[in-house]
Amino acid sequence: MNVSAGFIRKPVATAFLAVAIVLVGMIAFVRLPVSALPTVDTPTIQVTAQLPGADPQTMASSVATPLERQFGQIAGLTGMSSSSGLGNTQITLQFALNRSVDAAAQDVQTAIDAASGQLPKTMPSPPTFHKVNPADVPVLLIALTSDTEPLTKVDDYADSILAQKLSQVPGVSLVSIGGMQKPSIRVQVNPAKLAAAGLDLEQLRTTLGNITVNQPKGVLYGSQQAYTLATNDQVLTANKYDDLIIAYRNGAPVRLRDIGHAVVAAEDITLHGWYNDKPAVILAIQRQPGANVISTVDGIKKLLPQLVSSLPSDIKVTIASDRTQTIRASVADVQFTLVLTIALVVGVIFLFLRNLWATIIPAVSVPISLIGTFGVMYLLNYSLDNLSLMGLSIAVGFVVDDAIVMIENISRHIEEGLSPMQAALKGAGEIGFTIISISVSLIAVFIPLLLMGGVIGRMFQEFAVTVCVAIVVSVIVSVTLTPMMCAYLLSPHQGAEAGIILRTLERGFVAIQTGYEAVLAAALRYKATTLSIMLASVAVTGLLFVGIPKGFFPQQDTGMITGITEASADISPAQMATLQRSVIDVISKNPSVANATGYIGPGGPTVTENNGRLFVLLKPRNERSSSADQVIRQLDTALQKIKGMSVFMQATQDINLASRLSKTQYQFTLTDVNQDELNLWAGKLYQKLKTLPELADVATDQANAARQLKLQIDRDAASRLGIDPAAVDNTLYDSFGQRHVAQLFTTLNTYYVILEVDPSFQLGPYALNRIYVRSSAGTMVPLSQIASIDYGTAPLSVNHQSQFPSVTLSFNLAPGTAVGTAVAAVQKATADLHVPSTVVTSFQGNAQAFQAALASTPILILAAVVAVYLILGMLYESTIHPITILSTLPSAGLGALVALWAFGLGLDVIGLIGIILLIGIVQKNGIMLIDFALQAERHQHVSAEQSIYTACRARFRPILMTTMCAMLGGVPLMIGTGTGSELRQPLGFAIVGGLIVSQLMTLFTTPVVYIYLDRISRSLANLRRGARKAAPHEAEAAL
Repeated sequence: MNVSAGFIRKPVATAFLAVAIVLVGMIAFVRLPVSALPTVDTPTIQVTAQLPGADPQTMASSVATPLERQFGQIAGLTGMSSSSGLGNTQITLQFALNRSVDAAAQDVQTAIDAASGQLPKTMPSPPTFHKVNPADVPVLLIALTSDTEPLTKVDDYADSILAQKLSQVPGVSLVSIGGMQKPSIRVQVNPAKLAAAGLDLEQLRTTLGNITVNQPKGVLYGSQQAYTLATNDQVLTANKYDDLIIAYRNGAPVRLRDIGHAVVAAEDITLHGWYNDKPAVILAIQRQPGANVISTVDGIKKLLPQLVSSLPSDIKVTIASDRTQTIRASVADVQFTLVLTIALVVGVIFLFLRNLWATIIPAVSVPISLIGTFGVMYLLNYSLDNLSLMGLSIAVGFVVDDAIVMIENISRHIEEGLSPMQAALKGAGEIGFTIISISVSLIAVFIPLLLMGGVIGRMFQEFAVTVCVAIVVSVIVSVTLTPMMCAYLLSPHQGAEAGIILRTLERGFVAIQTGYEAVLAAALRYKATTLSIMLASVAVTGLLFVGIPKGFFPQQDTGMITGITEASADISPAQMATLQRSVIDVISKNPSVANATGYIGPGGPTVTENNGRLFVLLKPRNERSSSADQVIRQLDTALQKIKGMSVFMQATQDINLASRLSKTQYQFTLTDVNQDELNLWAGKLYQKLKTLPELADVATDQANAARQLKLQIDRDAASRLGIDPAAVDNTLYDSFGQRHVAQLFTTLNTYYVILEVDPSFQLGPYALNRIYVRSSAGTMVPLSQIASIDYGTAPLSVNHQSQFPSVTLSFNLAPGTAVGTAVAAVQKATADLHVPSTVVTSFQGNAQAFQAALASTPILILAAVVAVYLILGMLYESTIHPITILSTLPSAGLGALVALWAFGLGLDVIGLIGIILLIGIVQKNGIMLIDFALQAERHQHVSAEQSIYTACRARFRPILMTTMCAMLGGVPLMIGTGTGSELRQPLGFAIVGGLIVSQLMTLFTTPVVYIYLDRISRSLANLRRGARKAAPHEAEAAL
């Protein structure tokens, strides 16, 4: 059955079919979303709970633990971690990939409701959650600055207008405010004057809570009219608070200004932010898991001008960083690589065929096949990203082979004297099934990728499906459009006189083929030596695979560096602000830096007051000479002059599988039921890891050395005076906890009234001597009379992993070190310390994903080989010939590994994909040789040695041409230097290196393997025939 015949005889219908494919593909192309990588995210939810003034241990025990116990009962929960600091708890929940993040959010809300009865009643608001991964870098950073307005006013506009509206943009999960300066009315009292007036802080707190309220008043109805009742029950300005009467003493009013004053100031004095050298309020916008980055940012930018127009003119709004800029540049670069690949492949076809129309036909069919792929990608909700476009670049080599095979077969019949129409009908009928068979065997290579699990598997499924779809569309085009174009465009007089250039090229090809035939004859003469070389290559490939450094994904330069600053545990907010600003000043002066943004204080992923965040935007790659990692090394050196501050930086990566923000890139977590044992061994291991040469910037989230003043209450003395511990705790909270005592309501926002002692009375441990507590007799008792002070240490943060206390050590890689080497070094260091079994250790995030990928690598390669063997066995109805074809694979693996190692890349996930692709590319060369040899044996009745020699001679030029086409699909990836090229280079090196070595070896080793296996096959066949002949004689003898 000739599938192509109907299409050849109906050129208009066939042409219109091709036009339809192009139209559908082009429409889909402009509608396809753009992203850095396939949109595959682990459903992640971040829960935030606040209790201002509470110490980390209180937050962990009374807030984190009740919530974690409820969250732990949610189905599909795969990971849970929490971090509790001063007045703040962050809990991160990760769910299985098959769970909808929206459904998980409903379960989280139910769990919060169930835990509410166990949470402290003094929490100003219930825990909240957002569908966001706190380890993700914000897709957009917006800085608000002003030279004239106070930051409290700038923050008010940012919070009330920008943050609210931007949160409504589709794809936005969370708009957090870094360096928040939300306005509040801070009531600052003199404790001595307060005591002299016969008042204590608890009385003042109750009074302030009743002075300003916003409650329903009702409606007054008359006989004909109704009146809504209103009162001046809210006090909204600080100066009015100073005039408020808080008590009467001896018949005279005691006003607030008599014992203190009220000021408008930031709600949390520990928070500050900067944009370069200017104080700023920072909006950090994060996307929802699964949302497209480009469309999300485009929606924000479309809305932003309208929002900015509603702000005062003296507030300047600046986009500090935009993650989509490098994503767009990276995708544009790989699109150019795709076009360049097509151009190079068409050029190679012309060099080999030296016929204009024979070149135009694949030059038309290849783009049509790729464009048609876009239509299927759109239906599958795929995106234009680095992986899918890389797949299409590599698919050019596969796609063009189908067209070449068809054109070559039809051209051969034209040279034999048939007309183009007759040649197209006959040639297409002969070769159509072969094209389908080769394509099926190619698709079989991708079966293991399609079955991969986890986030990495989901990500590469898009890559594999894209390539498979391109192959399928190519088959359709090759059996419809290509033979039709051959019938109407190829000339029956292809032997016309050629020019000098074409004659020179032909002489060159003849010389190459003559040299090949000479070497081939020698290889067949010394078959044992040739086979030994092939077997040696198998052994060397195995040794290289074991010894080559293993990586996860290539280290990218995305144009952004993120960092965490850390000062001593006892640093004051004012000193922390000074050091953070010094760090930003140093960073912004680096010639490769476009701008530096940062903020300090608890909130978001950082929960301690001695930590800050940094976001460093680098200049475009063509405007700087240093990579992101080199800039980090430069900044590390420059920042050493700032004493008292450690700065941990890492280059932002498109692939980040962590759910917990860490100071550096790779995470190693220790958990233990016993907190003291955990602290001991975590400290020892931290010191050990700092000595390893494979690691850099080793950091820990263990913060258990904060200075603490512990009041030892003399319960007997306190009881005699009628003072209970609750009164002491409340008084301390009123004095130093930034306690919310009232809430103010306006049209756009709500604000808090905060009670504290005057800042001048909060300095040092002796501040406690000035605090008084009311006795049951109404007298004011100094705290020093009923309590003594002990000095000690306490945790600055308390971390949990799966409800157990945890410590996470993180590290970057030393220059030239692969992830596998670093992971092995960490595991060895842990074993050398003889860490007890009660301390459970595990890698997290990218390091954990690397371990999973490393474990599955041999299985993936083996599965791909087995899949191809099974398909080839079915196609050839043989168990021997597939082995001959698969004998081409070790040399390809050898070339790929040598190329990767020689250029210092190591074997990572991208390189592994290249090796799997090589299985498909290289086996096609074997198929072309074996097909021809088998036909020669069947129809010409020649020996195996003669048939394979003839096949090698006849197929040398087509194999050389298809290999060059496939290789040129990898060369642009290999030599590319544009944005995102780091991600593509391992694929290019693996393919080019594998094809070079494979081409040099398999054209000589495959014939030898074919001959030897043919002998084995014939020997086995003779044995079977002998056994069948002997069976009847044995039966007769038995009778």
